[in-house]
Amino acid sequence: MATKDQTGEGIERELEALLEQEKFSPPDEFVEQALWSDPSIYEEAERDPVAWWERHAEDLHWDEKWETALDDSEKPFFKWFTGGKLNASYNCLDRHVENGLGDRVAIHWRGEEGEEEEWTYSDLLRDVQRLANALKDKGIEQGDVVGIFLPMIPEVVVAMLACARIGAPHNVVFGGFSVGSVKERMEVSNAKALITADGARRKGKTAEIKKDVDEEMSDLDSLETIVVVRRNATDCDMQDGRDYFYDELLEQAADDCPAEPLDAEHPLFILYSSGSTAKPKGILHTTGGYMTGVACTTKYVFDLKPDSDVFWCSADVGWITGHSYIVYGPLANGITSVMYEGPPDYPDKDAWWEICERYGVTIFYTAPTAIRACMKWGPEYVQRHDLSALRLLGTVGEPINPKAWAWYHLVVGGERCPIVDTWWQTETGQIMITPLPGITDTKPGSATIPFPGIDALVVDDDGNNVDAGEQGNLVLRRPWPGMLRTLYGDEERYKETYWEKYGPENYTVGDAARRDSDDYFWIIGRTDDVINVSGHRMSTAEIESAIVSYEKVAEAAVVAKPDEDKGQ
Repeated sequence: MATKDQTGEGIERELEALLEQEKFSPPDEFVEQALWSDPSIYEEAERDPVAWWERHAEDLHWDEKWETALDDSEKPFFKWFTGGKLNASYNCLDRHVENGLGDRVAIHWRGEEGEEEEWTYSDLLRDVQRLANALKDKGIEQGDVVGIFLPMIPEVVVAMLACARIGAPHNVVFGGFSVGSVKERMEVSNAKALITADGARRKGKTAEIKKDVDEEMSDLDSLETIVVVRRNATDCDMQDGRDYFYDELLEQAADDCPAEPLDAEHPLFILYSSGSTAKPKGILHTTGGYMTGVACTTKYVFDLKPDSDVFWCSADVGWITGHSYIVYGPLANGITSVMYEGPPDYPDKDAWWEICERYGVTIFYTAPTAIRACMKWGPEYVQRHDLSALRLLGTVGEPINPKAWAWYHLVVGGERCPIVDTWWQTETGQIMITPLPGITDTKPGSATIPFPGIDALVVDDDGNNVDAGEQGNLVLRRPWPGMLRTLYGDEERYKETYWEKYGPENYTVGDAARRDSDDYFWIIGRTDDVINVSGHRMSTAEIESAIVSYEKVAEAAVVAKPDEDKGQ
């Protein structure tokens, strides 16, 4: 079990002792087996960052190799691997199947009510090809935007990779958003098709998704096709000539759909993030650089051993964490992952730990808010299960407070698992500041130091470096492969939001931070009007706009309030 003394008082004593410890070194046995254990990789990356990223780009399959690794001729519109051609779907599926890994489980899926499905790489490839053909049969062409509004079911992965296969950028909307938010995102991205579900389950209740979609989308002229996944036997009306059932389309579609070689800068997806105005920002990521960034960071931040590891990122696919570390990063590495439809406390507060035990999860990546909720529920829910397979833990979405870090280390990790506290954004696409589990001494609450090849600094409002311990603004001082390319349909806002303050070579993060005497980074929080609730970024203006839309409200002001569980 996770601790020697499993009583509440015993754990509290151990936590107090852990909080007296400033640094935690990687366990010797972990270091001995780690992919990276030599700190000289930082120097290697710093000597020639572009060549460093080129080396990792070569781990992907390219139909045509790039001519120029980094094109910075039109700053801040940086381009990576120009002249190269590849396909994200091929890199996530075909190449593994062709290498004899078709029978490897890609996804262990667990439904809210305990249903289980195993999806192999061959299973995913089969359905991805059929859906890609079905989309093409309905007139979807390269460059057309396809919206995806689905719960945490395997079909969401199939939908994303089918779009990537034919060069149709996907626009995934978090399943917990209102249908009004979905409509707004479909409208501003001119989505030609939407893939949704008949219904979505949450804690034993089913929401009628298709019915709500019909009520909102009827006047959306660009939307020509709606594909409906039948998962919950929820009755829904189907409009002739527009609506089609997913399973029927797959049955009718041809089996083979070759992956289209796409330019490295071809848009892979748009993901809308809250901005400091009411209008969401359509963050655009392209193919070659993004795939390089997420494949590399997934492999080395999580020390992946694809032949033996089972990886679980507990995020939702509707957020960037799900895009990068549920779909593209893990599948590009040929790993076995877990996907869970429900929340951590359904059907009981040990849901996650039962799943970890059931599938032998070795790497677990979650948000500090979830850890704090588990702390509140008590260690007994963790202690019901054998978590001895776990060897690495991670956190994402917000800074983790030291006590939550220590509890995670002690109760979940049994003091044997390194913790990678990662900092990054929807805009960065990939992990940017993080420990490397076989190298870095960690400090509870600090994301530690930038990933090799990343250059970060804390500066004042004039761009001057601030002294150790002083708060300033976090900036990134050189381009990286997974970076956003622009804001969809709004290049001026892209320049103004991210590059105006410190110039076209210095990306403005929007987070306050400080560095300590060891040059470790400590992320403090947002410097704009975006609040961070459970790792989810929401604009105060967006919330105010929703409130004043009610006829009896004349004015509204939203101010973030600290919350010990959710952050704000």
